[in-house]
Amino acid sequence: MSHIKRFFKRNGLWVLFATALLSIALAVGAHLSANATILENIAGVVLSPINNAHASLTAWVADKSQYYADNTALLEENAALKLEIANMEEAIRQAELDSAENARFRKLLSLREQRQDLTIESANITARSTTNWTETFTLNRGTDHGIQEGNMVITEEGYLVGVIDTAGSNWSTVLTLVDTDTSLGAQVFRTSDLGLVQGDFSLMAEQRLRLDYLPQDTSLLAGDLIVTSGLGNYYPSGIVIGTVESVQTDDSGAASYAIIAPEADLNHLVQVFVIKEFDIVD
Repeated sequence: MSHIKRFFKRNGLWVLFATALLSIALAVGAHLSANATILENIAGVVLSPINNAHASLTAWVADKSQYYADNTALLEENAALKLEIANMEEAIRQAELDSAENARFRKLLSLREQRQDLTIESANITARSTTNWTETFTLNRGTDHGIQEGNMVITEEGYLVGVIDTAGSNWSTVLTLVDTDTSLGAQVFRTSDLGLVQGDFSLMAEQRLRLDYLPQDTSLLAGDLIVTSGLGNYYPSGIVIGTVESVQTDDSGAASYAIIAPEADLNHLVQVFVIKEFDIVD
């Protein structure tokens, strides 16, 4: 024990110093270990929002990519549907045109079967002209097709449209039946009374004409059918002009006349038929 005491007495300060150094070393080691954990935590704190932002950005990009893909597919499908609808509408329009054309052909066939005394030429209306005094159509047929001035023009139903006024080689003009220069021999279908249909300035705007020179004892009624008389063999007989709209008395009070509504729809005609020849009925 005396040796130990002498050792500590002689070296006690160094032992204390060594112990202190050991304690300090252990503390520093523990401190350094703790600092490593703090650095990791700091790194985690710093990187966590970056990782979250990256994950969110990745999810957003994926969502937008899917939206773009879905939207692109929807636009392509929509464009395909629009094209299909347009094709269907075009098919419907073509079917309507075909149906209308077939209806005209049937009417024309019926007209030709009923009026085998007529030689007719089909023509399309290419222009219209209306003034205060005249109403005319231009056709795409003329003398090259056997059409002449004075030929009567009708619809596929056989309704009177007018008369050829001028004929060129591949065109002609039609003076419509409501024109002020129109004058045709007419007959009341029901009673066989004869008269004269004429264009009238005051009636032309209303697409109407007059039936004059009726017999004094005429029994003409509203709704009576008026046809061409064929007198003089200048025009064929039995062509439908129109129907009586009203019967009136002239200013003298001595004679009656009628207002006639044409059967032909002059405002919407596209195709007409020119009577080039007809058989004269005795």
